Amino acid sequence: MTPFLRVYLVFGLLSGLAPSQAAGQAPKEVTEKIDAVVASAYQAASVKLPCKISQLRKLHMLRWQDIDKCLSSTANTVNWGELSAQLNGIRPVGVPENEFAVAVEDSLTRHALTFDKMFLVKGANALLPLTNSILKYLPPNSLTGFPVYDQTGKQIGTFAGIYGSERPGALVVGQTFTTTLFQYLDLQGKVQAPAERILLDSYAVTWAKALAQPGFRLMIERIPGIGKK
Repeated sequence: MTPFLRVYLVFGLLSGLAPSQAAGQAPKEVTEKIDAVVASAYQAASVKLPCKISQLRKLHMLRWQDIDKCLSSTANTVNWGELSAQLNGIRPVGVPENEFAVAVEDSLTRHALTFDKMFLVKGANALLPLTNSILKYLPPNSLTGFPVYDQTGKQIGTFAGIYGSERPGALVVGQTFTTTLFQYLDLQGKVQAPAERILLDSYAVTWAKALAQPGFRLMIERIPGIGKK
């Protein structure tokens, strides 16, 4: 097992804990206010949704360019500075910063938009490609256990979660970028990960199974003053 996968498995166990188990729990009145702000942010992000996604003839694969464009456009619709101001405005002095951040991230996950709210797809036999962007915005535990298919339509295993892979930047020395990848359990039950780092439409899950799953989560890292350092 690679170091990244070991880290992921530990992270997966921790991320499966309730906020109160992981880092304390914010008071109910605080979480209710957070939920109201987060719900409003998702509503604002949804004004142009769902995006119409075309399909390739081969295997009815959804066009990854349409998907990535929709995800990026939706994230850019959010006024992250305003969201930060609203959240910081309701943070009580007595609630530790880390507990507040955990409560925000929990709310962002619970209010995540399902795939059918994001994408307008014709045909239940379509395949949803597991692009890096899909994985980047995917809420924890979404798609877990779903059959994963390769470009030929052959099932290679079942989805087992996401992890980040850092790579050096091309222009600035010392700068790194994090690419979101996934791992899967192969047909023998062993943990595997794609060899390539740029995922377009090499792997997919069926649209019919995925459409009701949480598929787009606003990222806490993009909220100034709230996101993880």
